[in-house]
Amino acid sequence: MSDIKVVTRFAPSPTGFMHVGGVRTALYAWLLARKNQGTFILRIEDTDKEREVEGSIEHIKESLKWLGLNWDDFCIQSERLDIYKKYADRLLEKGFAYSDGGALRFKIIEKKRTQWHDLVWGDLSAGEEALEDFILIKSDGYPTYNFAHIVDDIEMGVTHVVRGQEFISSTPKFLSVYEALGITPPFFVTTPPILGEKGTKKLSKRDGAKDILDYKKEGYLPETMINYLAFLGFNPGGEREVYTPEELIKVFDLSKIQRSGAKWSDDKLNWMNKEHMKLLPLKEIEKNIFEFLSEDMRNPKLVPIIFERISKWGEVKDMVERGELDFFFNLPSVPKEKLVYKNSTPEKTTSNLKLAVQALQNIDEDNFTAENVKSALMLIAETLPKRGELLHPVRYALSGLDNSPDPFIIAYILGKNETLSRLQKAF
Repeated sequence: MSDIKVVTRFAPSPTGFMHVGGVRTALYAWLLARKNQGTFILRIEDTDKEREVEGSIEHIKESLKWLGLNWDDFCIQSERLDIYKKYADRLLEKGFAYSDGGALRFKIIEKKRTQWHDLVWGDLSAGEEALEDFILIKSDGYPTYNFAHIVDDIEMGVTHVVRGQEFISSTPKFLSVYEALGITPPFFVTTPPILGEKGTKKLSKRDGAKDILDYKKEGYLPETMINYLAFLGFNPGGEREVYTPEELIKVFDLSKIQRSGAKWSDDKLNWMNKEHMKLLPLKEIEKNIFEFLSEDMRNPKLVPIIFERISKWGEVKDMVERGELDFFFNLPSVPKEKLVYKNSTPEKTTSNLKLAVQALQNIDEDNFTAENVKSALMLIAETLPKRGELLHPVRYALSGLDNSPDPFIIAYILGKNETLSRLQKAF
């Protein structure tokens, strides 16, 4: 596309929260502009004042900023009414519009078959039944979407219109306006629908699709959302799935956008988020985890075991609320019978715990690492009929839980003195 200056736009209506389908439209338009060193415009289409929701414009901006979808130009349609009137007058003069009860309608001069080319769908057409007179300017003086977006795309020099399949049926009307004005229409890029997890129908606000900023609150990374949404309907080829935004710009190609619907999967999103989390520096991981921990729980030693158990930052809060970290800060309740491993006996369990204490006492406090604790305990465990005869009671004495991190990590986090104290209290 080196022969043209690419200009794309994202043109949401301020009627509520930003849904993932709208965000993906914005993303593809942004990727196309950035790939071609072009211009990406954010245009607020607020001409339907009855449906406008207060605060939506700021919400749209905040959503795009979080995702890093920076725009080069910004405008609001309701501040451009004079421009729409100018184009409406031009259509009136040329006989392509007429007044009708306070509104201004577009006049279809000739009903005919419409043919056009879509950069994703190829050649498309519609019969003459797709054409009928329609309102350009409403009686309240505001233009309809069918008219305003065409005027804006012309005025802003938009070269590529990225939009969903729902606009295909209206394209003949749009093209008739371009023809009446004697202007070549832009390229159309129609994206596939995003389907719900069952894959049977389109994901929509009515079906419980979430606000994009809810994903931020839950602790997903913006890089993940960009990566995941890009792959809902686009694939650069190959087995690789994890891309940074900068890498996506390089590989983005309109010819790789699919026609068939892409199925949403929370499991896939969580997997991808964890992959992006792994790319972060350790200090950044610690910072994000600590945001969900109270001051007294912010022990750097906890970071690795928390990190391996989460796929998004918000799950740290869930771990805390479930009490999964409590045993690190409070002495757990340890019923004696729970210490016994399978077919072992209380006497053997006590004996094994005493051996563990003796072995751990020989480790200097400065060298009380998970690796050294493991080495000391495994020397004993390997001499027993079953390793669990030692490792189970040690784990349970330290945590009071049936399921917990391995005893070597727990001992390292608790430190030598607390570890020995808990083991001694258990026999």
